[in-house]
Amino acid sequence: MSMKSAGETTYAPQRRASATRLLSRLRLTGGGTDGNQQLTALIGVVLTVLLLVIGVTIVRIGQLMSVHLFVGLVLIGPVGAKLASTGYRFFRYYTNDAAYRRKGPPEWYLRLSAPVLVLSTLAVFVSGVVLLFVGPANRGQLGLIHKLSFFLWAAVFAVHFLGHLPEMPTSLRAVRRAYGARANGTPGDAGRWITLAGALVAGVVLALVLLPQFSAWTAAGGSPHHHH
Repeated sequence: MSMKSAGETTYAPQRRASATRLLSRLRLTGGGTDGNQQLTALIGVVLTVLLLVIGVTIVRIGQLMSVHLFVGLVLIGPVGAKLASTGYRFFRYYTNDAAYRRKGPPEWYLRLSAPVLVLSTLAVFVSGVVLLFVGPANRGQLGLIHKLSFFLWAAVFAVHFLGHLPEMPTSLRAVRRAYGARANGTPGDAGRWITLAGALVAGVVLALVLLPQFSAWTAAGGSPHHHH
């Protein structure tokens, strides 16, 4: 066996191991700007479904209080993931990352309203969780804060939803790509699915842990949106 072939035989397993590690990293963290957009789109689809459920519970809050509370807590996981994915894009763009600069920023009105959306989102969920613990008898001004921040959030969210509506085909393509990740995966598909599943599981676990706190609100007269 020649020196060249012996060397190739010696280093071949190392090269294969390095290639395997690289492929694993790409499956988890690859994708670049397109991967970030796909993750944001996937989370957006899940959020849209959960928010539609929340909308229905608000209309029938007296009958669907437990569903409202449970889904509201589940939402915390995906909302946190959405803020992280969009925040990451803003961070990379404003720190002059070349790929994100080429990708370009969102529309100007989306950038201007983003801080309001983030702050109102935090206000809605923080006030909602605190209300869950203090109970309907002691809601006072906190209940008003929860309602007003929700109305503000709903208005700003509507602007963002309509602004991203033209991207809906991209969102649907991202979902199809993710479902086909095992057979025809693009870089980062596994990581995106882990992030999405982890966010949902975290929200469900939080809701299950806080389930005993629902009793005061599900009792007669416990609605956080109406005074009786």
